[in-house]
Amino acid sequence: MVNSGSNNSIKKRGCALTKQDFLPEESFQSWGNYAKALSSTKTRLKDRLLARSDDNLELHAMRARSEHEMKKTLNWFDLIWFGIGAVMGAGIFVLTGEAARNDAGPAVVISYLISGTSALLSVLCYTEFSVELPVAGGSFAYLRVELGDFIAYIAAGNILFEYVVAGASVARSWTSYFATLCNHDPNDFRINISSFPAEYGHLDPIAVAVSIAICIGACISMKGSSRFNSVATIIHLVILLFILVAGLTKANPANYESFAPNGIRGILKASAVLFFAYVGFDGVATLGEEIKNPGRDIPIGLIGSMLITITVYCILSGTLCLMQPYSEIDVDAPFTKAFQAAGMNWAKFIVALGALKGMTTVLLANIIGQARYFTHIGRTHMAPPILAAINERTGTPMNATIIMTIANAAVAFFTSLDVLSNLLSISTLFIFSLVALALLVRRYYVTGETSNSDRNKLIGFLAVIIGSSIATAVYWSVVEGNGWVGYVVTVSIWFLATLGLQLSVKQARKPKMWGVPLVPWLPSACIAANVFIMGSIDKPSFVRFILWTLVLLLYYLFVPLHASYDAARETERTENASHASNIEAGVAQ
Repeated sequence: MVNSGSNNSIKKRGCALTKQDFLPEESFQSWGNYAKALSSTKTRLKDRLLARSDDNLELHAMRARSEHEMKKTLNWFDLIWFGIGAVMGAGIFVLTGEAARNDAGPAVVISYLISGTSALLSVLCYTEFSVELPVAGGSFAYLRVELGDFIAYIAAGNILFEYVVAGASVARSWTSYFATLCNHDPNDFRINISSFPAEYGHLDPIAVAVSIAICIGACISMKGSSRFNSVATIIHLVILLFILVAGLTKANPANYESFAPNGIRGILKASAVLFFAYVGFDGVATLGEEIKNPGRDIPIGLIGSMLITITVYCILSGTLCLMQPYSEIDVDAPFTKAFQAAGMNWAKFIVALGALKGMTTVLLANIIGQARYFTHIGRTHMAPPILAAINERTGTPMNATIIMTIANAAVAFFTSLDVLSNLLSISTLFIFSLVALALLVRRYYVTGETSNSDRNKLIGFLAVIIGSSIATAVYWSVVEGNGWVGYVVTVSIWFLATLGLQLSVKQARKPKMWGVPLVPWLPSACIAANVFIMGSIDKPSFVRFILWTLVLLLYYLFVPLHASYDAARETERTENASHASNIEAGVAQ
């Protein structure tokens, strides 16, 4: 029998790869075994749909499958800079113009505050989980423990989609801003193939080179990557400070006279767009195994970095609207054009340098987070277990880093930014919503302790919270104008469901070290906020999300279902054998 769950499933094979590196499980050792596994699909699917992991399994048994440990080299100072570096890329330079000119006007400051607060709610949920479960899997591990294997797999597939698309987008944007810095058109640095479709005909070797360079650094040393990120992020903040000071010298308070030209709807519509300037912090949660003191360092790092980011975004967007009337702000290059209008043409190079520095740290955080997600997913055998290997010398997930960089670089090499920017949206919000939902489940349900009555009430209240949040989002997207009656109904239902959960269901678990305050209100508000933002996303994005999820489901039935089933059975046999040995040892004594 193949030991699908033990440490022996990951071997040192040099550069030679075999089927055992990808499919070592018993179900894939012969066509006969595979046919037998497929015939048991219904039974195995039922088992995996209901299966939940636990804290001890994720913290010990899963980590043991990597053979070697990641090096604990990070502290709260590293995490703050990683958090800022992961989030603060080119978003402030790109999204602000569209939000200010088309939707919020100078009230874009409030929009940034609203979207930042929404992101902070997700940060709080991630923080509690990452303190309790400091493992490389991040949200995948959290969902596996609380919502089960199947939901975690769907999330894992969307995490893959999110990270590859985001990494490719940033890599191609890096080329664009580098071209601006060199006073060239971006396509001057790309290989133009006229026979290819327009969206795929501008091949980008610089994007590939940058991705490979960052991959090498991420493989060699986590502490070295952290130092590079800290220095680059500090330089980025200095550049932003320069932009702020230079911009304020051209400030005109009269530009704030029409503060919110499109009212509250314009402010909220802009906040939905600007939310995506805050994504990326979830990758910091995957660093749990490399943090010296998770209980102290993670809350300071995650929450502190988000508060700094919110402050910087609000100040910079406010400065932009002081420099120009909102109706004159350029949608594509707001800061560059604002400085040009003020007679400071040279400032476009400073803006480009700031964006370039920001995108470099975002790309680094993307590759580091991506690799650690898939290291843990590989440990569960929902992805090839070769991804789970930790390099003994460097203490980094070298296999996962290299494989995911190849995926990022391949997409970045061929695919234009227009295509990529339309792909990344729902996956992020979907996962943030699931993590908030999982936190409520974690607080209010413990197997074997929570009564059936409380369990049923929890399910009912969660269903109403989700349903009322969806209803609010749908009403927002369908009704134009000030139809406030619908919001009074849907928000009241959400409020009463959350209040009912607080008053009638006993919390089954308290956090050991750090916990989200005001439970269930903040996680419930996080769900509502994320679902609300989903309501502003276009229909084609939902279609792509559904199609991708269907592809994931189809693949799950043929490979990950059977691989993870075999791995889970092997873990059970190992635990039972260990338990029996302990009993025998106790009797012998």
